[in-house]
Amino acid sequence: MPTDLHLASGSPATADADAVVIGLLPGSGSEGPRLAPGADEVDAAFDGGLAELLALAGATGKADEVVKLPTRGTLTAPMLVAVGMGKPDDAVSGPGAEQVRRSSGAAARVLAGTRHAVSTLSRLDLAAAAEGSLLGAYTFREYRTNGEGKTPVGRVDLLTDAADAEATLRTATALGAAVRTARDLVNTPPNDLFPESFAARARALAEDAGVEVEVLDDAALAAGGYGGVLGVGQGSARKPRLVRLRWSGGAAPRAKVALIGKGITFDTGGISIKPAANMDHMTSDMSGAAAVVATTVLAARLRLPVAVTATVPMAENMPSDTAYRPGDVLRMYGGKTVEVLNTDAEGRLILADAIVRAAEDSPDYLVETSTLTGAQQVALGMRTAGVMGSDEFRDRVAALARGTGEDAWAMPLPAHIRADLDSRIADIANVTGSRWGGMLVAATFLREFVPDGLPWAHIDIAGPAFHSGGPYGYTVKGATGVPVRTLFAVLSDIAENG
Repeated sequence: MPTDLHLASGSPATADADAVVIGLLPGSGSEGPRLAPGADEVDAAFDGGLAELLALAGATGKADEVVKLPTRGTLTAPMLVAVGMGKPDDAVSGPGAEQVRRSSGAAARVLAGTRHAVSTLSRLDLAAAAEGSLLGAYTFREYRTNGEGKTPVGRVDLLTDAADAEATLRTATALGAAVRTARDLVNTPPNDLFPESFAARARALAEDAGVEVEVLDDAALAAGGYGGVLGVGQGSARKPRLVRLRWSGGAAPRAKVALIGKGITFDTGGISIKPAANMDHMTSDMSGAAAVVATTVLAARLRLPVAVTATVPMAENMPSDTAYRPGDVLRMYGGKTVEVLNTDAEGRLILADAIVRAAEDSPDYLVETSTLTGAQQVALGMRTAGVMGSDEFRDRVAALARGTGEDAWAMPLPAHIRADLDSRIADIANVTGSRWGGMLVAATFLREFVPDGLPWAHIDIAGPAFHSGGPYGYTVKGATGVPVRTLFAVLSDIAENG
């Protein structure tokens, strides 16, 4: 069960709970750590000496550091949890939202197995504290049979005096739930999550939120001419699907937004097979699709005044006697032909079909996200997404992503790259003959299928979508749920500003 969040007031020093959470900031120079704002009553209970006591326990206030102390009756709660927030981004305004979010996540992880905690971090930023608590407490236990691991913290009371606290918590809780939904989908192993079952889960999520659903099976895809989705999926016994979700935007939607997510439920590379090492991570190759499904459902649940149509192609890329081959030519949805030079560049093929179909609805904006290229990881690392597209909208999306804590950076699409995609026999090839600029090459390929004048953005999340290392902040091992928060921020910004 997810952690239960509640609004609270009063003093944390006398709260009836099992633990109290406070924030710590690094001191300047040789000074010890400082208490973050919001912990005054707790400090008073320790006669103003709490920071000194924590320093003796080894606390420094650096990011993600967690120190636990028994209170021995000084507080009503038997345990104090002090979490480092790192140096504030702004010395005047204090810790920012991402610091609160990350610290709340670190605290929630440490509180696993605890029944009830009270947090003072919510006094700094209620929404960030709520999101961080929900995401940091996330666990995926569907396939555990021996009860291994502690259960998540049962309840967190968020101390706040904010006037709009109930609405803020409601939105933050819904957003956290959407990220957790995306994580659950990505973490589900590919023997259980394949195109047909993924489509069924998307349908169930959508119908529960009142979202219209359409699912095209392989016969409907063939009748419709979806050559990219069919070509990639033809090597698997599990046939491809294309899912369409529609949220109306209510009575007076501000704009129409097309969302597209890559849904490769497992990627072997096909005939151009991948190395065996870390191929298991390819269970995450449908992260873009998971994020788009979760975000569309979230928009409906929160009744955002934006009409959202999600187009989600789903396929499994497998090598077999029916698999597509290097050298094949695929006729895409809309008629354009693509020469396949590498079957491991499959994501762009299914996305091209989806982009053309989505554009038929005449959206005002188009946003696509996918675990598209290993080149994104080489260029930007494992935590920073690359954003490409039409210049103004691309920069807008990248800035909104950074505002959510999902790091992203705008990347160019140099004109000369298009010539490298020229095909010997078709309209375009799916890869170039060069190893350089692979992230930009993939986005350049996708641009060929976007109508002129349509503001669009492509978010490459190959690295940020899946975390294989140790947990940090609110990021746990496995699926991260990136970029649900970015997509929601984009939709919210369009709802407000058009």
